[in-house]
Amino acid sequence: MKKRRDFLRLSALSSLFLTRVAGARAAPVSGKAAGPVVISTWDHGVPANAAAWAVLSQNGRALDAVEAGVKVPEADPKVNSVGYGGLPDRDGRVTLDACIMDERGNCGSVAGLEHILHPVSVARRVMEDTPHVMLVGEGALAFALSKGFKKQNLLTPAAEKAWKEWLKTARYAPKINAENHDTIGMVALDAAGNLSGACTTSGLAYKMHGRVGDSPIIGAGLYVDNEVGAATATGLGEAVIRTVGSFLVVELMRQGKTPKEACRQAVERITKKFPAYRDIQIGFVALHKNGQYGAYALQPGFNYAVYSPTVPNQLTDAESWLK
Repeated sequence: MKKRRDFLRLSALSSLFLTRVAGARAAPVSGKAAGPVVISTWDHGVPANAAAWAVLSQNGRALDAVEAGVKVPEADPKVNSVGYGGLPDRDGRVTLDACIMDERGNCGSVAGLEHILHPVSVARRVMEDTPHVMLVGEGALAFALSKGFKKQNLLTPAAEKAWKEWLKTARYAPKINAENHDTIGMVALDAAGNLSGACTTSGLAYKMHGRVGDSPIIGAGLYVDNEVGAATATGLGEAVIRTVGSFLVVELMRQGKTPKEACRQAVERITKKFPAYRDIQIGFVALHKNGQYGAYALQPGFNYAVYSPTVPNQLTDAESWLK
C-alpha cells in the first residue's frame, strides 16, 4: 500500500513538473491583463480607454465600452486624424469612416460620411437597425439624419488653415506617424469574457475625395472573433486592405501565436506584399480571449494604450520591423 502511495505521489509531482515546464515553454511574449481589458492605438487612446473603462469597470458590455471610448477622440478638435478636427481631403471636405463589431460577429460600418460628429454610433445603428453591413456617402448621411443624428460642420478653423497651407503646393506626401496614422482602433474584453471592437478615422489628410481606407472594412481595419480574439490596425489603409490585416492577426492567434507575434507576422506579410513599405507606417494591436495583449509596428514611433485592473492606463511604444 505504501509503495502504491509513493508511486501516486511521485506521479503527481512528475505531472506538476511537466506542467510547469510546458507552461514555461509556452510563456507569452505579450502582456497579459487580469479581468476586463481595453487596448487602443496612439496617444488619443489614453482618454479613449478611460471612457471605455468607465463602462467595463461597471461590468458593462465590451460593445458599449468601445463605442464610448472612440467617441472621445471623434469629438476632440485637437485630434486631426479622427472626427471633428480631422484634416480634410484635397477638396476641403472632412469625410469620416468607422466600423464596429460585437462578440456575435454582428458588424456595421460607414464610409465617406460627412457632417456627423460620431460616425461610430452611426455604424452601430447600421449594424443594429439595417440588414446591411456598410453604408456610404450620401446614403450614410441620409440614414444618420433619419436616426436623429444632427448635421454639423466638422472642418475646424485649425484644420481649414492647414488645408489652405497645403493647397499652396498640393504636394501629397503624408508624414509617417503624423498624417498617415489616421485612426483610433480599440478592442476590449469585458467581465463576461466577450470581445468587441471599433475603429474610426477621418482618413488620410488631403486624400482624393471618395478615398476609403481600411478603417471601415471588416477584416482589414478591425476584426473580432469571440472564440479567439480581436485586432485592429492603423496606418496606411491600402497596405492593410491588401493583406486583410486584422483578420490575419486573429487567424494567427487561432493558430497559437501570441498577440504580439501575430501582429509581427502581419507586419512582415505587408513588407512582402507592399514594395513601398519603407515609406509608410502600419501598426496592429491585438487582444486574445484569455486577456493576453500585444502590438507591433512597421516603423518606430507607434504607441498604444492598455487599461485593466492590473495594467495602468498609459502609453507603450510598440516594437517595430524597421529600427
